[in-house]
Amino acid sequence: MPKYLVLGNYTAEGTKGVLAEGGTGRREAVDRVAGSCGGKLESMYFAFGADDFHIVVDMPDDASMAAMAMAVRAAGAVMSRVVPLLSPEDLDEAARKTVDYRAPGA
Repeated sequence: MPKYLVLGNYTAEGTKGVLAEGGTGRREAVDRVAGSCGGKLESMYFAFGADDFHIVVDMPDDASMAAMAMAVRAAGAVMSRVVPLLSPEDLDEAARKTVDYRAPGA
């Protein structure tokens, strides 16, 4: 299954929710929402600095990831962005492809 990195921040209301139910409660919620879209939570870490959380999920496809992201964002407690992750094997496959490209001005 494709992997995705989800980075984001809680709004003030979202932070109040984290304070009320704790980190493990949020991890359970993320696992549940990923599972409802056919995915699985691989890892979840809280952080401080530019992002409040770093999450890696396995999802069946882009549409499932988009559905999950839209539902979570629509609730208004989280602002997030999603980064598709490539395995070393994915990169090997990409490197073997022939690309017809000309640089600007070349």
